[in-house]
Amino acid sequence: MLSRTDRSKTIDLNHRNRHSYVPIILSSGTILGGVLKVRDLVTMMPLQLTIRRAQPADIPQIVAIERIAFIDPWDERTLRESLALYPDTFFVAQSNGDLAGFVAAGLEDTGDELYGHIMNIAVAPEYRRRGIGKRLIRRLEKEFMLAGASGVQLEVRITNTGAQEFYRRLGYREVFQIACYYANEEDALVMMKWFRF
Repeated sequence: MLSRTDRSKTIDLNHRNRHSYVPIILSSGTILGGVLKVRDLVTMMPLQLTIRRAQPADIPQIVAIERIAFIDPWDERTLRESLALYPDTFFVAQSNGDLAGFVAAGLEDTGDELYGHIMNIAVAPEYRRRGIGKRLIRRLEKEFMLAGASGVQLEVRITNTGAQEFYRRLGYREVFQIACYYANEEDALVMMKWFRF
């Protein structure tokens, strides 16, 4: 039996179906004595996602996501420059007021062909595996198609097989490898996706 105080700390996570109510007790930052952490509530909450163009005011949150996501993160200056140079192809995913992820990209013109270039993408750890990266990429691809690009290019670490598989599922294919591309001299795999009109 819950005391009146405990009932005030109860969360109804099954709000759609009141007939199968499951109370969970909050206790100083954890739920049920550390079985489930408060950050886990983010993954249990319904995702209300908005994909929009990044704004300069988003940069501090983008920097925070970047620092968590990468061993050699872009610095704030580089992110600001990217937004200034490519404002039409820099998107953020926003959920319940928080930035859940971002993608920074640009259009490149070789003279013969116009193509998109994904330069950076990251999703905050608590929002991963919820389709946010896919939605960011799809939104970006639409922007590239509207601009007349024939395809999209990106680079991924040769050791990052999880990211490579993610891109393959979205239709990207390996085209070549660049030696010592990253700061730690790790090779990059260049992947591309061509649009069929």
